[in-house]
Amino acid sequence: MQVYLGIDVGSVTTKLAVVDGQGQVLDSIYLRTQGRPIEAVQECLASFKDRSDWEIAGVGTTGSARYLAGVIVGADIVKNEITSHAVGALHFVPGAQTVLEIGGQDSKIIIIRDGVVTDFGMNTVCAAGTGSFLDHQAERLNIRVEDFGPRALKSSTPVRIAGRCTVFAESDMVHKQQVGHTLEDILAGLCEAMVRNYLNNVGLGKEVLPPVVFQGGVAFNQGIVRAFEEALKTPILVPPHHEVLGAIGVALLAREEMGGRQTTFQGFSVSQVQYRNSSFECKACPNLCEIAQLSQNGKVLARWGGRCDLWERTGSRDG
Repeated sequence: MQVYLGIDVGSVTTKLAVVDGQGQVLDSIYLRTQGRPIEAVQECLASFKDRSDWEIAGVGTTGSARYLAGVIVGADIVKNEITSHAVGALHFVPGAQTVLEIGGQDSKIIIIRDGVVTDFGMNTVCAAGTGSFLDHQAERLNIRVEDFGPRALKSSTPVRIAGRCTVFAESDMVHKQQVGHTLEDILAGLCEAMVRNYLNNVGLGKEVLPPVVFQGGVAFNQGIVRAFEEALKTPILVPPHHEVLGAIGVALLAREEMGGRQTTFQGFSVSQVQYRNSSFECKACPNLCEIAQLSQNGKVLARWGGRCDLWERTGSRDG
């Protein structure tokens, strides 16, 4: 069976999805990156190395470490997160006009009109509108993050919590505990605070029209889903495989890209290869760009990260 791999390497999680020639999702993996993107990609590939019934016909990578992952696996295409998430959303909700995506340490909104991305916004600075915000507050309240949503749904009178930043939210949350508010009301208040932060920052100035699709790992939290529905006054659609839709999107893009040509996929054996990731400062101009470098057995495989394409064009040049 010919299949297509999509790999989405983010700062917190790494996702891999496998689709067939008709775009059906055959399998997926979702695991923590833990600051080790190379090892995370290798672990994903190792999970599938015994699938002898699969013929890899194309591979795509996306996410913050998409170039690194692309070099390791021999990707046929490398796409940004906006494009990949939009394609993934449209695959399951063809008429989608707004995509809300919240990951571990970043969040984004994608505006789609007539099947084409027309605008987007991203938040990569403050953690108050991301999954790490919920993780941190759950730890502070001594509950499992998996229990966050179900407990929040039990609230009938959510408290208002300042959610402009993690520090303010935590301080306000402690105060609400001290004056006797229930845990459920505090959790629901945190969900509403996170949604306010997202809409007032990432979604500022964006025209949110239904159907609205919510994806990313945070979409598991039904408390956040309810908070979005109440804030936007519209149903929120959480599609299947929402936590890996970026990987599914780039797998679908790889399927479109190949057109019968031979894939450059390096094979599942790359899960056993030892790589070295390093960086250096380019002094070719006053920009002093930090150049990322991937090597194997002393041989440089790729360099990237500059404002110009100097090192992409001269990848074998010594640093």
